[in-house]
Amino acid sequence: MNAIIIDSIGYGALVINLYSMSTKGEYKLRLISLIANAFYILYGALISATPIIVGCTIAVFLHGYHLRRLRINKSENG
Repeated sequence: MNAIIIDSIGYGALVINLYSMSTKGEYKLRLISLIANAFYILYGALISATPIIVGCTIAVFLHGYHLRRLRINKSENG
């Protein structure tokens, strides 16, 4: 794959991640961060960077867990 495309995926993940930090509310921050980490996993796979893949996969699971917890708490509190 073209290096420009691969770098664009990495920079896209960076922009999404930085945007997530400017959002208000934990739910929105975690959702956007999860998306950014999914892009980082793709980027890591394309450049064969196992530490990026492992770290971001863990982050996706953590964000997913907390998103689920937030949705459950929201539905319980009505």
